[in-house]
Amino acid sequence: MIRRTLIPGGIAVTTVMFCLLSTVAWGKDDVMAQAQKLFKPIPAEAPQLTKNLATPAKVELGKMLFFDPRLSSSQIISCNTCHNVGLGGTDLLETSIGHGWQKGPRNSPTVLNAVFNIAQFWDGRAADLASQAKGPVQASVEMNNNPQNLVATLKSIPGYRSFFEKAFPGDKDPITFDNVALAIEVFEATLITPDSSFDAYLKGKSTALNAIEVEGLALFMNKGCAACHNGVNLGGQGYYPFGVVVAPGEEVRPANDVGRFKVTNTSADQYVFRAPPLRNVAITMPYFHSGKVWMLKDAVKIMGSAQLGISLTDAEDDKITAFLGTLTGRQPQVHHPILPPNSDTTPRPISN
Repeated sequence: MIRRTLIPGGIAVTTVMFCLLSTVAWGKDDVMAQAQKLFKPIPAEAPQLTKNLATPAKVELGKMLFFDPRLSSSQIISCNTCHNVGLGGTDLLETSIGHGWQKGPRNSPTVLNAVFNIAQFWDGRAADLASQAKGPVQASVEMNNNPQNLVATLKSIPGYRSFFEKAFPGDKDPITFDNVALAIEVFEATLITPDSSFDAYLKGKSTALNAIEVEGLALFMNKGCAACHNGVNLGGQGYYPFGVVVAPGEEVRPANDVGRFKVTNTSADQYVFRAPPLRNVAITMPYFHSGKVWMLKDAVKIMGSAQLGISLTDAEDDKITAFLGTLTGRQPQVHHPILPPNSDTTPRPISN
């Protein structure tokens, strides 16, 4: 069964106590039908943001800003540094390296398909991609900048003015911190990965998955994984305690990172995190907010015990891992933009 509880603050959390259904013999058509109820394919085109309509000029500006290291005070770190679009939208590090070679507190989530998440960051503290874009700029452990210095830097670069004017034609003063975030948001919304094998399967192509992958999908649904990892992004839509049944070891779930509790200050939110989306999970190692688990098979095993209270056999683990490999979609082809050069008045980099 699935028991729902409501944590103070109004967030519905699905707690996981499942009757195991793995003994049910599903036919191939049954597996596909059930999958089509629980999951949706990534759309072929980026979704339009209702509160931030995209235009070609705004997307182009957002791409430039995403790749521009001058958003950081050191002028070394760009958005792409930690969310590398050529590496599955992440940096393949346990935790990202920021200003002054500081290590961040959490693993960097992928930017690919992030537009489909209910909120951003592991604890959901940013409501959307625009809000998320503002966070790293101002974090001392990341870009170590501030809005005033960032705006001054951009205004000192003559080539940027025309790009901002085209992207925000109704603004008298288009180079603002808010507009930086809005432009980055519409660009990041284009970073989607359609056409995975699983998407083809959801659209009715039964041969898109092999027999082992179909068995892994059936286990993924039967064992209860799909209760938290469903929808378009197979996750990213709710908040759940990490360690519903058995708390993972402190290396995997550090005792000093209490998750969403820092956002809500609600005791029920201790060690609660947003369910990570599983799209492209096979290429976005390491796993969990601690980044301490490098093998996908190991991560699956930990989730079985921590969230479901079950011990997956090696065969079951292998099959679920094989299924997760089918979630890797067509990676976005992004050409690195040519950025406008500095002027004599551009602020100098700050290294300390």
